[in-house]
Amino acid sequence: MSVPGLGSFDGNYLLYLLAGKIYNAAALSFSTNTMQQAYSASNIQILKGLEAVRRRPGMYVGSTGEEGLHHLVYEVVDNSIDEALAGHCSEIHVTLSERNKIRVEDDGRGIPVDVHQGEGISALELVMTRLHAGGKFDKGTYKVSGGLHGVGVSVTNALSSWCRVEVHREGKLFVQEYRRGIPSGPTEEAGSTTQTGTVTEFIPDSDIFGDLEFSYDQLSKRLRELAFLNKGIRITITDRRMPTEKHHDFRFEGGVREFVAYLNKHKTVIHKPPVYFEGTRDGVEIEVALEYNDGYNETLFTFVNNINTREGGTHLIGFKSALTRTLNDFLKRSKLVKKLEEGFSGDDVREGLTAVISVKVAEPQFEGQTKAKLGNSEVKGIVESFVNEQLTFFFDQNPKVVNAILEKTVVAAKAREAARKARELTRRKSFLDSGGLPGKLADCAEKDPRKAEVYIVEGDSAGGSAKAGRDRQFQAILPLWGKMLNVEKTRIDKVLANDKLQPIITALGAGAGENFDFSKLRYHKIIIMADADVDGSHIRTLLLTFFYRYMQPILEEGLCYIAMPPLYKLSVGKRVEYAYNDAERDRIYEELVQEGVDEQKISIQRYKGLGEMNPDQLWETTMDPETRNIMQIRMEDAVEAEEIFTTLMGEHVAPRREFIEENALNVSNLDV
Repeated sequence: MSVPGLGSFDGNYLLYLLAGKIYNAAALSFSTNTMQQAYSASNIQILKGLEAVRRRPGMYVGSTGEEGLHHLVYEVVDNSIDEALAGHCSEIHVTLSERNKIRVEDDGRGIPVDVHQGEGISALELVMTRLHAGGKFDKGTYKVSGGLHGVGVSVTNALSSWCRVEVHREGKLFVQEYRRGIPSGPTEEAGSTTQTGTVTEFIPDSDIFGDLEFSYDQLSKRLRELAFLNKGIRITITDRRMPTEKHHDFRFEGGVREFVAYLNKHKTVIHKPPVYFEGTRDGVEIEVALEYNDGYNETLFTFVNNINTREGGTHLIGFKSALTRTLNDFLKRSKLVKKLEEGFSGDDVREGLTAVISVKVAEPQFEGQTKAKLGNSEVKGIVESFVNEQLTFFFDQNPKVVNAILEKTVVAAKAREAARKARELTRRKSFLDSGGLPGKLADCAEKDPRKAEVYIVEGDSAGGSAKAGRDRQFQAILPLWGKMLNVEKTRIDKVLANDKLQPIITALGAGAGENFDFSKLRYHKIIIMADADVDGSHIRTLLLTFFYRYMQPILEEGLCYIAMPPLYKLSVGKRVEYAYNDAERDRIYEELVQEGVDEQKISIQRYKGLGEMNPDQLWETTMDPETRNIMQIRMEDAVEAEEIFTTLMGEHVAPRREFIEENALNVSNLDV
């Protein structure tokens, strides 16, 4: 697992640095000759070919976990997308097969196979076996290109136990196979063909990725994203690993305009269709779509060369500035200006906004290793002037649309002032109440957030047992009573003033919404502990909705967990066993009978709530890190997360009914 902020160090060099620190601290001395013997030219290693990739895979694909595994597919698909961006590819097909085998096929020009004059091998072999070899470095071949790390498909080859590439080009079929990045033989002509394009098949190396398997949903998310961002391109994914084949066929002629409509499909929009414009300015291609709904949350997705810039950057700053300035200009011309003492803020104009901003830049500069933020300073001004110009033109031509947006934004501005007063009230209460913490919070002694955890517990009874049974050193308990607000249907001023949510905001210490500050978070493990019934499920869903809308980094960083208390207690005399589902209950029961225990002496208790457990039982089954079951909640697909929260917690009943009908048979442990 990679550690943020730390690179990958050679072991000898790290020990050398450590020795230097010890030397300085202890005022020890040793001769220069000794130093030369310990660290000389003989210690310098040169890793040839793709050996560096196999030695340090995390440096090239991010990790050897799920992120890195799926990145192998993205590198291959990115090559096909580059062909599409250059106008030479219209279809990309991805297939998952048994043994974790992946096949990526496109109808592009096909990787060149002629011999490279400088290297003496085919261009195909060069691309597949050398880092940073490819057409994307020649701006005459690809004007812009994607690719997250820019290391190329050779990394996929290096980290695969087997790889095979077919090239359909100029009426001929060429083939080359590889084992762990090493060619099994030269590129060979294998027949004639009427197609053009490249077919890449590979199996990830289990020595590097272990037993990890590809996720159909995770790959579908990225491929759907690429189809939205590259209008008109058909991208399919097929999963043949199960008896029932799964298949998605993505093609969006409307590009990001359809992306926005997709994001808003279960919401009530205040204008149709989405505002859309595209163009090129100073070498930067810009495509923007936006649409307002009657909700209270903003949904913004930004991309650079098809890369999802989750942390935004200069293109997002330019868009936000242009939107705020343009709407303020139109406010001054409107009768609504009389309803406000001052103009709109950025938060006001983005309430209920759904927007996608996609730019293509010839030489993108990203901040940080994850490339989640664009750093090109010139892009801000380019995007800002372009968006301002296009929005002004559109609003001039569509006065009804801009008036609907202005009316919503005026209400948002008034709500902002109410929210400010609610925050001040929350701060005052926090100051007066026990050093700023909620009265019901039983805090822990540990002050390092990375080592501290808080249980948000349903009910005072269960909260009392949890307080008595916990480890006070690192476990805090916050009891909740009753169901909190559904934040999906509420503005932030109501959220901040809600008596069920205030204790959570105060206890976590990081604020909420735009003011959420991850660095101030008091616990890095937040565990929701509710009863295993309908009410408990509802409370968990309400809390997750709150975290998603107002504390999203908690989910992005994987700091939220669901406690999994047992459903049954089986006891015979002093012997006690716990079961977490019906199947486990039956298994334990059968084992006891096989051991000779009289069936009449086996007592089975079905827990209806956490409050039925005494402190020792709650600690043993649900709170002891050595024995407990907790389920981590992570947000891997922001688009799917947006859709599911809107469906389950939004205003529209029909999508929720449809969801329930489709998933009813998958429900387990539901009391009726």
